[in-house]
Amino acid sequence: MLSERALNRATLARQLLLERVPVTVPEALRRLIGLQAQAPASPWLALWNRVAGFDPAALDAAFATGEVVKATLMRITLHAVHREDYPVLHNAVLRILRAARLGDDRFVRSGLTIAEVDEFLPELIAFADRPRTVPEIEKLLAERFGGDRPGLWWALRTFAPLHHVPTGGPWSFGGRSFVAAPAGLPFEARDASTRELVRRYLAAFGPATVADMGQFTLLPRTVLRDAVRALGDELTHLPGGKLYDLPGAPIPSEDVPAPARLLPMWDNVLLAYADRTRLIPPEYRKVCIRMNGDVLPTVLVDGYVAGVWRAAPDGIEVTAFRPLTAAAWDELTAEAAALTALLADRDPLVYARYGHWWDKPLPAAETRVLPG
Repeated sequence: MLSERALNRATLARQLLLERVPVTVPEALRRLIGLQAQAPASPWLALWNRVAGFDPAALDAAFATGEVVKATLMRITLHAVHREDYPVLHNAVLRILRAARLGDDRFVRSGLTIAEVDEFLPELIAFADRPRTVPEIEKLLAERFGGDRPGLWWALRTFAPLHHVPTGGPWSFGGRSFVAAPAGLPFEARDASTRELVRRYLAAFGPATVADMGQFTLLPRTVLRDAVRALGDELTHLPGGKLYDLPGAPIPSEDVPAPARLLPMWDNVLLAYADRTRLIPPEYRKVCIRMNGDVLPTVLVDGYVAGVWRAAPDGIEVTAFRPLTAAAWDELTAEAAALTALLADRDPLVYARYGHWWDKPLPAAETRVLPG
């Protein structure tokens, strides 16, 4: 049975957080299965934490060429994923995306049936064969169905096979345009897609339980258990617990050092588990993950959340929840200088709109502004 610390180190290794790795942006996206993209800057900051010599322009280019795409996927949230992974990921979670929207009162109030929406989908996809703005799409919906039906587009933009179109700005998505995804997988392939999603999840986040898989995907546990059973010997079942993994996947020694990191808002490593104690001490969870779903930019020290950070005019303000060693502060100072340099030409006060969380009491042992 793995110790909590060994589980922590395995997670950091899969997530490229034990050391920055010399891989391309597309390779990193494939290894990580995807990056939460709800906050526009977060994919860039997530890769900066993980990729050696990361150049933000490389992610700009990957979005511009379509090698990396942005769409609603796991947990019904925006993710940046490799274009080759999108079809199987979308097919695996489509049942959840549809159920979350087509069963909601906001769609029901549109007065349309699910059958009418499904009949319209090919027309929408054909219309979005080139980038379309939201007003253009809403005009199409009004012409097709008549009247103002806001719940209809709210539902469609979640589950229809649509990619967000990069439109410029510091984080590539300064406007709201959509384009149809390439032809996807048939509905009948969803079980195979779910199995592939389980494999990819374990490669990026394992070892993990079925409950953890459910937290990341929102798929029902019965569906995930069926997928695990169908995978059979393709998975290993770690003794003494409920953890599954891929054979031969890396599990480093629990004594491996873990460097300090400044994770972005909504970093997937903090959201991918039902049991988050492998990274977040229980007493800090509600501080970092707020009731409304906001996940603050967090500080990792020795592999565990030890505080939060925010950009400040003079550098990076770090609020430590517990006393940190001088060596930890030295590591964080180096990270802050590098992060400030990355943000300088793009968005020096990144995440400023979330500053209200710092107006409320934080369990601060010490707060420092680390200069850029």
